Amino acid sequence: MGATVMGQFRELDDPDRFVWLRGFDDMARRAEALESFYGGPVWRAHRDEANATMIDSDDVLLLRPASARGGFPVPEGARPASGEPASSPPSLVLATIWYGHGPFDAPFVEFFEQRVFPVLAETGGAPLAYLRSEHAPNTFPALPVRTGEEAFVWFARFTDEGHIDDYRNRLQHAEPWREEVLPALSKRWARAPQQLRLAPTERSMLR
Repeated sequence: MGATVMGQFRELDDPDRFVWLRGFDDMARRAEALESFYGGPVWRAHRDEANATMIDSDDVLLLRPASARGGFPVPEGARPASGEPASSPPSLVLATIWYGHGPFDAPFVEFFEQRVFPVLAETGGAPLAYLRSEHAPNTFPALPVRTGEEAFVWFARFTDEGHIDDYRNRLQHAEPWREEVLPALSKRWARAPQQLRLAPTERSMLR
């Protein structure tokens, strides 16, 4: 239909939450793809069963790559067919969400790429992708998205929970993070950052 399902995950810290990422070429293509899917025969056949599993499905952020370098890398190989083993070993993905008082504008993205990214990489958490809020009108209002927020989200891959813990410890004690990066970030944050420890499903392209 024109949607790319980039990743599906179980959240380690909330067994009732399922997180997934889907991408579109642009907002117009998003509307076309969602209208085609939710108006199509597959969803009509299975929607009652699917909706019965969901307590809430409105926790949605509409995002775009923060810069030309911020998008997800092109997946290696095709998505595994149902029942086939995954082609890569299991890993964990850490999603970090920063909420800002104002927009995460071009100067902030430059700061992230030049000052924040190197510290994250040196401590073991090099971002796979980094995105910011897309404020274009929701082109498919049948699916609500969170509005009135400024979010900057970045993703990193780790081998296991111990690897995440080691990264967090190294970041906390890194001098550039404590003395330069964290004070600058703290001035922009509207509330405490959110982190999701995500376990990819067997057929997730991002894993």
